[in-house]
Amino acid sequence: MKRFHNPWITLEEWLEWYHNIVKELQFDELADLEASMLLDSMLKGKVLEFTHIERMLSGKISVVFGAGPSVEVDIKKFVEFPQKDDFVIVAADGATTALLEHHIIPDIIVTDLDGNVDDLLRAHVQGSILVVHAHGDNIPQLKNIVPLLHERVLPTTQIEPFGCLYNFGGFTDGDRAVFLSSSVNVKAIVLAGMDLEGGIGSFSKPLSMLTHKQLIMKRKKLKIAKELLEWLATKIPIPMYDITTYGVGLRGTIKLESFYELSLHELR
Repeated sequence: MKRFHNPWITLEEWLEWYHNIVKELQFDELADLEASMLLDSMLKGKVLEFTHIERMLSGKISVVFGAGPSVEVDIKKFVEFPQKDDFVIVAADGATTALLEHHIIPDIIVTDLDGNVDDLLRAHVQGSILVVHAHGDNIPQLKNIVPLLHERVLPTTQIEPFGCLYNFGGFTDGDRAVFLSSSVNVKAIVLAGMDLEGGIGSFSKPLSMLTHKQLIMKRKKLKIAKELLEWLATKIPIPMYDITTYGVGLRGTIKLESFYELSLHELR
C-alpha cells in the first residue's frame, strides 16, 4: 500500500500545501524530517495494519471532534442522540479529555502528543487507536510517550512518507483527523467542536498557558486548518456536515444544528 494514502488528492498537491505552510509559519523542514525518522525508527515493525482502520471506518459516519470552544456543548448533543452508536468517533488530541469526561472512549485519536498525556494514554489503554504525528516541535514528546504505547498505533508525517509512516494530508490535529476520515470509504464526515475562528478552546490549550506569540501562532494554524478543510471539501465526493455550535461554518460543508437533523440526511 502506498504510504501517502488519500484517493482524492495527490502527494504533489499535498506537498505544495506543506511547503507553503512551512514558509508562512517559518518552520524547519529538516526538523520535520528528524522527527519523522525518529518515529519511524521507534515503531518499525510495531505499526497497526491500516486495514484495521479501513474496516472500522468504511461505510460508517465519522464524527470528528475538535478541541474548540464548542466541544462540550457538541458532546452533550451527541450523548443525547439515540443513534450515536452508529458513528465512529475520531478525536483530535485535546478533545479526548472532553470526551472522557462524558465517559466516551474515542475509536481513533489523532495527536501530535501535546494534549493531556494521561488522558491520551488512558483512552489508548481502553481501546483507542492513536494516530501519532511527527513534526519538528514534538521530538521530546515522541521520545517520552511513544515507548509507553501499545500495538494500536499508526504513525504519520507531514513530509513525503517513508518507512512505516503514513501521510493522509492535513496539518493540525483537527484537520488531519478529517483528512484521515476522507481517505477511506466513509459514508459521511461530521465536524463537531471544530471552531476554526474566534476563541481558543480550553481543551486545546488554556489561554493562560499561551504566550502572546503562541496565541498568534495558534490562530494562524486554525486559519490554515480552515483553508485546508474548505479545499478538501472541493476534492472529495463524501458529504461533510458541520454541527459545531459556535462555529462560523466552512465552505463546502452542510451546516446543521443537531445530530437529529443529521439523521434526516444520513440515517433514513
